Amino acid sequence: MKLDNKAVISNLKNFFQKEEISAKTVLVQEGKMAQNVYYIEKGVARAWLNSDDGKEITFQFLFEGDFISSFESLLKGDLSWYNIETIEPSIVYSIKTEELKEKFNSYEHIREFYYQYIQERLINYQKILLSRIKDKPEKRYQELRRQSPEIIQRIPQHYIASYLGITPVSLSRIRNRK
Repeated sequence: MKLDNKAVISNLKNFFQKEEISAKTVLVQEGKMAQNVYYIEKGVARAWLNSDDGKEITFQFLFEGDFISSFESLLKGDLSWYNIETIEPSIVYSIKTEELKEKFNSYEHIREFYYQYIQERLINYQKILLSRIKDKPEKRYQELRRQSPEIIQRIPQHYIASYLGITPVSLSRIRNRK
């Protein structure tokens, strides 16, 4: 069954609370239970974690139309493996994770929409992982420019460098070679 995503999101937003939040607001904290699921109406966020040597590693950017939470908290009741924070001032809609789980049980179309969304995110994570394994940093940057120009336009360079697995100096060199 093909869902009308706009209708489902519009329906979902009726259950969510609208919030205006500033840049650098932590929505999910590594090592803690995620309490809410967020839908980004306006703004951008990043998902990141701390490496063993204390460096921040950005592994995802989230934009308008994306949902944010810790899947391990939402699905398994585990502590979050990563942080999610806003990069820009944002307008989000939030719902308690337990309340969203109740909606899954009560509304089949919400559950189906969520599973389709999770499948798309899984495929995206696989693409990122495989690119990190097989592609050189310059190719990863070129692919990022081609596939996600909004990242190049809206995200600070040091976060892009972290996302690509390189230093800001290396990113600067790659950008200057284009």
